[in-house]
Amino acid sequence: MQQELTKVNQPGGFHVNHQDTTAVLTPISEQADAQGTSRQSASVLDPAPADGSITLPAGSNSGSHAKTSPDRKRVGRLSEDKRVKVFSGSSNRALAEEVCKFIGVPLGEARLQRFSDGEVHFQLLENVRGVDVFLVQPTSFPVDQHLVELLIMIDALKRASAGRITVVIPYYGYARQDRKDRPRVAITSKLVADLLTTAGANRALLVDLHAAQIQGFFNIPVDHLFASPVLVSYFREMSLPNLTVVSPDAGGVERARFFAQKLEVPLAIVDKRRTDINVTEVMNVIGDVKGRTCLILDDIIDTAGTLVKTVDALLAQGAQKVYACATHAVLSGPAVERIAASRLEQLIVTNTIPLREEAQQVAKIKVLSIAGLLGRAIESIHMETSVSSLFN
Repeated sequence: MQQELTKVNQPGGFHVNHQDTTAVLTPISEQADAQGTSRQSASVLDPAPADGSITLPAGSNSGSHAKTSPDRKRVGRLSEDKRVKVFSGSSNRALAEEVCKFIGVPLGEARLQRFSDGEVHFQLLENVRGVDVFLVQPTSFPVDQHLVELLIMIDALKRASAGRITVVIPYYGYARQDRKDRPRVAITSKLVADLLTTAGANRALLVDLHAAQIQGFFNIPVDHLFASPVLVSYFREMSLPNLTVVSPDAGGVERARFFAQKLEVPLAIVDKRRTDINVTEVMNVIGDVKGRTCLILDDIIDTAGTLVKTVDALLAQGAQKVYACATHAVLSGPAVERIAASRLEQLIVTNTIPLREEAQQVAKIKVLSIAGLLGRAIESIHMETSVSSLFN
């Protein structure tokens, strides 16, 4: 290669504020271990070499003999199984490391480089032949860069004869373009699903899709998780008085109804109209919110325009306090400034997307970790057991 390789740029200095994260759930493998043997910790990311590359830490798992599917089920702890590996791209390495620490498997060793023109070069630094591989990479900002990175990593794993490749995408970019809502537009969420399958993915693990029907765009098995167990647990502990869960639009009613049922509180709906991309107009509040503490529930907070207008509409209808929670904190454009200046009491998000540095400085934004949720799902997929318990 005659072009100069340069170090991967971390987008906008994104990283997760570990002081604000809260891991939940107990690993399946730990429940199965009567002796309570401590789990093996994940390796810490090694400093980048002088050649500008990024190297992911590895364990001593390469070179093990392949096991049959029944053998996988008999493994008492995932950390004892040499035929499972977890790799990560540059999108959310902190979450991947936290997942590895949870399940007791070291993060796989690989080298990710970029040519001077931004072209991606990816190399696995350990054997994955016949291995059950999980590749953690949310397609967050910059979306296209991380998506191409993911496709290249899948191709490298396929050509290295990985036994099965499961893409773990905590945030599925392009999910909002899931239908032809205007003439002559693309259904990009279907296109991305086709790209992942064509690249060589055998299975997908996704979290809180914008529309659950996107699962049907894939021609491979899809496990669709919800962050609601993590969020519900948090608000149960808060014990907010006179609570009402609010859906910011009609499309999120089913999600909000499930949340309200778990908390055993009433439900309200905000009728809004989208006038353009990232532009909405709040019309009416359906339901009684006067004198109530309102909790706005959404899957994605992007520019926070809808969120701020919903907060104002609820307070205008007599709500006492307004909280909000969402799975994916995209927080693009003026989102952080809008949230900081709003009358919102607190915004709770998860770490599917690394929180921007300026967002970490806003005291009313709190991050919860879904590493336990993803870790248990990875254990269930590898050991071929049900993931249904993760919905409770």
